[in-house]
Amino acid sequence: MFNTLTSDLSRAPGTPETMRALVADDDPTSRLFLVEALRSLGLDAQGCDDGPAAIALAHDETFDLLLLDCRMPGGGAEEVLTALRQDPQARSGDCTAVATSAEMDAAERQRLLAAEFSEVLLKPCNVADLRRILNLVQAGAASSPLLDDAQAVATMGDADLVGAMRTLLRTELAGLYQDLDVLRDDTEAFTGRLHRLRSSCGFCGASALATHAIVLQRHLKLGHSGSLAPLSRFRKVLLATIEALESHDHA
Repeated sequence: MFNTLTSDLSRAPGTPETMRALVADDDPTSRLFLVEALRSLGLDAQGCDDGPAAIALAHDETFDLLLLDCRMPGGGAEEVLTALRQDPQARSGDCTAVATSAEMDAAERQRLLAAEFSEVLLKPCNVADLRRILNLVQAGAASSPLLDDAQAVATMGDADLVGAMRTLLRTELAGLYQDLDVLRDDTEAFTGRLHRLRSSCGFCGASALATHAIVLQRHLKLGHSGSLAPLSRFRKVLLATIEALESHDHA
């Protein structure tokens, strides 16, 4: 059935062999299409048909992407993701999550974005929609060092100057961390702060934070300001960078 689909779909450039996806959907046709389409794009995808099974699998196994149907027996997308996000032992509790539905009004879409879904996917969907979702996953999975000393020295030309710049950066980041909740409601101001932050990170070799600033900035420009997922990840990397800067100071 899916031989034609597999032959017609080219693999997403740069998609790692090990990228894993879980599709939870009680509709067999939708589940089969999504699983096989993701596999044809190079992912290791598997499916399940209800909320409890999705929670159990995502608790025990590590996935890069969750595609969760909004209405399933035993709990829909929102209930599943809430359970995983609140469980510190869940191996996939912090991965990219996308809600799927055959129908969606504006209020429900905003509620799902506020519940830390990165995107909402309407069914029936196509391969182009799935490619767009994969871009979200790859952006969220980008791994860069918190502090890249070699890059900072190469940029600034002097280790002592890098140290001085990082002292200023730590002050800047502490202020930004305190302002995050206010900035969340002011997209223009937030985008401006992120733009300046990227320059500071570049001088100081704060590579991971710069990457997440780019992802969050793009997210805001696309008008997805209601989704908390990119902001939640940015907040975690911001705090980790502050702690790394403090550790360098005391080293």
